[in-house]
Amino acid sequence: MDVVGTRSAMLLIREAFYGTTRFDDFAARVGITDAIASARLKELVAAGIFAKRPYREPGQRTRYEYVLTPMGQDLLPAVLALMRWGDRYLQTDGEGPLAVVEDSTGEPVEVRARSASGADLDADGIRLRVNRRSAAVQRR
Repeated sequence: MDVVGTRSAMLLIREAFYGTTRFDDFAARVGITDAIASARLKELVAAGIFAKRPYREPGQRTRYEYVLTPMGQDLLPAVLALMRWGDRYLQTDGEGPLAVVEDSTGEPVEVRARSASGADLDADGIRLRVNRRSAAVQRR
């Protein structure tokens, strides 16, 4: 949560999933100051969620775009789940302004907790346990 727990960090990550890569676009679309955008993007790059990639418009100086790394891409289920939760509980009609659909079919995308065998789970169907490696470290 230290890395992605701020509103601005989550919105920057969401915008990256929408296809935003350039600093000015991030700041404008998220509605934050350049200083906040710069600080958050720097933190997200340091954490490994974004990578900076140089680009150069003809006749301009080299600038950087921000792209999600594999670590950042792995946040997709969390971002989608938060979007759906907000749509369901914070919108008057239960639908948000955007629908997330499968590109090839147009079918709605769902985010669910599933077991490795594919069974849908709710909170009553899961439990927590200490991983073997963590347990071995604790015994030392």
